[in-house]
Amino acid sequence: MPCLFLIVILAFPRVALALLFLFTHYLDRAFHSILLLILGFIFLPFTTLVFAWMVNSGLPIAGVNLLWLLIAVVADLGTAGHGYSRRRA
Repeated sequence: MPCLFLIVILAFPRVALALLFLFTHYLDRAFHSILLLILGFIFLPFTTLVFAWMVNSGLPIAGVNLLWLLIAVVADLGTAGHGYSRRRA
């Protein structure tokens, strides 16, 4: 089951966020404002998942953990930028 959930997270981050929101308190512990969660769902789903993982694991947002967060931001921006380059061609 954990392997299947990892595949869902990597393939469909918004589906994974919706499942986490509906069936667990994982996102509630990480985000105290529903507005931040909604904005993360719309614009930065990978970053939202990585930040929730870091908060729930008790990891500080510094050093190598900050690198994971930056990789998630770049992945989110990369998915948005790829659509723009396809539109121009």
